Amino acid sequence: MPKTPRWERVPDDDDFAAAARYLSLLMPPAQAAKLAGSLKGKALVQHRANDLLRASGLVLLSTADPEVAKNLKKVKQGKRLSPILLIRGELGDAALTVADGYHRICASYHLNPDSDIPCCVGDIVV
Repeated sequence: MPKTPRWERVPDDDDFAAAARYLSLLMPPAQAAKLAGSLKGKALVQHRANDLLRASGLVLLSTADPEVAKNLKKVKQGKRLSPILLIRGELGDAALTVADGYHRICASYHLNPDSDIPCCVGDIVV
Protein backbone atom coordinates (compact mmCIF):
# COMPACT_ATOMS: atom_id res chain seq x y z
CA MET A 1 0.00 0.00 0.00
CA PRO A 2 1.28 3.52 -0.74
CA LYS A 3 2.64 5.43 2.26
CA THR A 4 0.82 8.64 1.37
CA PRO A 5 -2.48 9.28 -0.39
CA ARG A 6 -2.71 11.12 -3.66
CA TRP A 7 -4.93 14.17 -3.45
CA GLU A 8 -7.24 16.01 -5.81
CA ARG A 9 -6.33 19.62 -6.62
CA VAL A 10 -9.74 20.91 -5.52
CA PRO A 11 -12.39 19.52 -3.17
CA ASP A 12 -15.37 17.70 -4.67
CA ASP A 13 -18.55 19.76 -4.97
CA ASP A 14 -20.31 17.26 -2.69
CA ASP A 15 -17.81 18.10 0.06
CA PHE A 16 -19.07 21.67 0.30
CA ALA A 17 -22.66 20.44 0.70
CA ALA A 18 -21.52 17.95 3.35
CA ALA A 19 -19.65 20.73 5.15
CA ALA A 20 -22.76 22.92 5.13
CA ARG A 21 -24.86 20.06 6.56
CA TYR A 22 -22.36 19.46 9.34
CA LEU A 23 -21.92 23.15 10.14
CA SER A 24 -25.72 23.57 10.29
CA LEU A 25 -25.57 21.50 13.48
CA LEU A 26 -23.32 24.18 15.02
CA MET A 27 -24.99 27.34 13.67
CA PRO A 28 -28.09 28.46 11.76
CA PRO A 29 -28.36 26.75 8.34
CA ALA A 30 -28.07 29.96 6.31
CA GLN A 31 -24.88 30.93 8.14
CA ALA A 32 -23.53 27.38 7.71
CA ALA A 33 -24.19 27.44 3.96
CA LYS A 34 -22.48 30.83 3.64
CA LEU A 35 -19.45 29.67 5.64
CA ALA A 36 -19.12 26.42 3.67
CA GLY A 37 -19.51 28.33 0.41
CA SER A 38 -16.73 30.71 1.44
CA LEU A 39 -14.30 27.80 1.21
CA LYS A 40 -14.82 27.46 -2.55
CA GLY A 41 -11.89 28.80 -4.49
CA LYS A 42 -9.60 29.05 -1.45
CA ALA A 43 -5.99 28.16 -2.10
CA LEU A 44 -4.95 24.82 -0.69
CA VAL A 45 -2.54 24.78 2.23
CA GLN A 46 -0.73 21.75 3.63
CA HIS A 47 -1.09 20.55 7.21
CA ARG A 48 0.13 17.35 8.81
CA ALA A 49 -2.42 14.69 9.76
CA ASN A 50 -1.30 14.60 13.39
CA ASP A 51 -1.56 18.40 13.69
CA LEU A 52 -5.07 18.42 12.25
CA LEU A 53 -6.23 15.86 14.81
CA ARG A 54 -4.60 17.75 17.67
CA ALA A 55 -5.91 21.18 16.67
CA SER A 56 -9.43 19.89 16.10
CA GLY A 57 -9.51 17.84 19.31
CA LEU A 58 -10.83 14.84 17.35
CA VAL A 59 -9.85 11.29 18.21
CA LEU A 60 -8.17 9.05 15.68
CA LEU A 61 -10.70 6.61 14.26
CA SER A 62 -9.53 3.03 13.78
CA THR A 63 -8.94 1.38 10.45
CA ALA A 64 -12.03 -0.72 11.24
CA ASP A 65 -14.25 2.36 10.89
CA PRO A 66 -16.17 1.84 7.62
CA GLU A 67 -15.42 5.29 6.20
CA VAL A 68 -11.73 5.15 7.15
CA ALA A 69 -11.50 1.68 5.57
CA LYS A 70 -13.19 2.99 2.43
CA ASN A 71 -10.62 5.78 2.15
CA LEU A 72 -7.71 3.39 2.77
CA LYS A 73 -9.08 1.18 -0.02
CA LYS A 74 -9.17 4.19 -2.36
CA VAL A 75 -5.52 4.91 -1.55
CA LYS A 76 -4.58 1.28 -2.21
CA GLN A 77 -6.34 1.48 -5.58
CA GLY A 78 -4.41 4.65 -6.44
CA LYS A 79 -7.51 6.86 -6.37
CA ARG A 80 -7.22 10.46 -5.29
CA LEU A 81 -8.81 11.75 -2.08
CA SER A 82 -10.54 15.09 -1.82
CA PRO A 83 -8.85 17.85 0.22
CA ILE A 84 -10.10 18.62 3.72
CA LEU A 85 -12.42 21.53 4.52
CA LEU A 86 -11.56 23.35 7.75
CA ILE A 87 -12.98 26.26 9.74
CA ARG A 88 -10.63 28.09 12.06
CA GLY A 89 -12.23 29.74 15.10
CA GLU A 90 -14.32 28.70 18.07
CA LEU A 91 -17.41 26.75 17.03
CA GLY A 92 -17.41 24.36 19.94
CA ASP A 93 -14.72 22.91 22.13
CA ALA A 94 -11.86 23.35 19.66
CA ALA A 95 -10.32 26.20 17.73
CA LEU A 96 -10.44 24.15 14.50
CA THR A 97 -13.51 22.47 13.04
CA VAL A 98 -13.21 19.78 10.41
CA ALA A 99 -16.22 20.69 8.28
CA ASP A 100 -15.55 17.79 5.90
CA GLY A 101 -12.82 15.16 5.71
CA TYR A 102 -12.46 13.69 9.21
CA HIS A 103 -12.28 10.13 7.87
CA ARG A 104 -9.75 11.13 5.21
CA ILE A 105 -7.54 12.67 7.92
CA CYS A 106 -7.71 9.45 9.94
CA ALA A 107 -6.92 7.28 6.90
CA SER A 108 -3.95 9.48 6.06
CA TYR A 109 -2.75 9.35 9.67
CA HIS A 110 -2.81 5.54 9.64
CA LEU A 111 -0.57 5.57 6.57
CA ASN A 112 1.80 8.21 7.95
CA PRO A 113 1.01 10.53 10.89
CA ASP A 114 3.40 13.15 9.50
CA SER A 115 1.86 13.16 6.02
CA ASP A 116 0.88 16.51 4.55
CA ILE A 117 -2.79 16.89 3.70
CA PRO A 118 -4.14 19.60 1.40
CA CYS A 119 -6.77 21.72 3.12
CA CYS A 120 -9.05 24.65 2.39
CA VAL A 121 -9.16 26.80 5.51
CA GLY A 122 -11.80 29.42 6.25
CA ASP A 123 -12.13 31.70 9.23
CA ILE A 124 -15.12 32.56 11.36
CA VAL A 125 -15.63 36.28 11.03
CA VAL A 126 -16.54 37.82 14.36
